[in-house]
Amino acid sequence: MKIDVDALTSRELDALIAAAEKRRALLARRRPIAVVRAELIAFAADCGYRIEELVGTQATQAAPRKAARRKSGKVAAKYRDPHNRRNTWSGRGRMPLWLVSKTRQGLSAADFLIPGLAKPTANTRAIGQKTVFKGG
Repeated sequence: MKIDVDALTSRELDALIAAAEKRRALLARRRPIAVVRAELIAFAADCGYRIEELVGTQATQAAPRKAARRKSGKVAAKYRDPHNRRNTWSGRGRMPLWLVSKTRQGLSAADFLIPGLAKPTANTRAIGQKTVFKGG
């Protein structure tokens, strides 16, 4: 918060000083949060409760943060539909529907490689097909 003190009137400055002193007094009266937390946990234990039962969450520990997922960068297209040049696929992720329909017609995904750009992705035979592994 940035306050332009030069633009304030005398009455506004007095009000600002009074509010700041009130806030300082409040902060001086407060005890550290770790001390208050320990006292609450001890009081709940004296009464026969766990703090989690009273509060409903894990109050003794901070909630674990989820690891930030790194966003993958853009990748050049490796496959292109010759009939519709806007249909492309980089070879990552799920196979697009246009390529799935072509492979079901008996064509290979390697037939749609863009010449000179890349090699086919590994295991192109199983792309778009579900595989089942039996335990044994």
